[in-house]
Amino acid sequence: MSSPLRITVAKRTPAVAAQLAELGRQTFHDTFAADNSAADMAEFLATTFSADKQLVELNDPQTTFLLAHHQQDAVGYAKLRLDSTLGLEAGKDAAGRLEIERLYVRQDWIGTGLGASLMRRAIEEARQHKCRTVVLGVWERNEHAIAFYRRFGFKEIGKHEFRVGQDIQTDLILRKGL
Repeated sequence: MSSPLRITVAKRTPAVAAQLAELGRQTFHDTFAADNSAADMAEFLATTFSADKQLVELNDPQTTFLLAHHQQDAVGYAKLRLDSTLGLEAGKDAAGRLEIERLYVRQDWIGTGLGASLMRRAIEEARQHKCRTVVLGVWERNEHAIAFYRRFGFKEIGKHEFRVGQDIQTDLILRKGL
């Protein structure tokens, strides 16, 4: 892995949307397929990671995708959302909050520091947008990810439901002040 790794803000194009859809399907499947039924996984991947849906998400002005490339290969990404209401009581002001909706790296890149590089860049984006808080949701059974987020100073502030196909799971809501 000697050539340079680049993390850039993803361009809002159909080609990038297709690339994100493929990477999203691959990384989510690799991370969670063993703990979910094939039917639930197939439903989630089809509804969440179509190229059309990724293009809509890319074009949302509140959303930024960070895309990591090694040579020409996409190897990881983060989806960031400004003014997130995750973990807020109804009616509370979401200004100044950035949510890390997704942060995934390819299986062959786990342990290389890429996840940490994406996290540092996400926090940098939050600071550039003058956010005071970064929040995220993580499956309560994903101990590896929970430990990773805690190393960056995230603390649990609540829980919410997350649906994978027909399976309703519990995500922990984590928060980090800036």
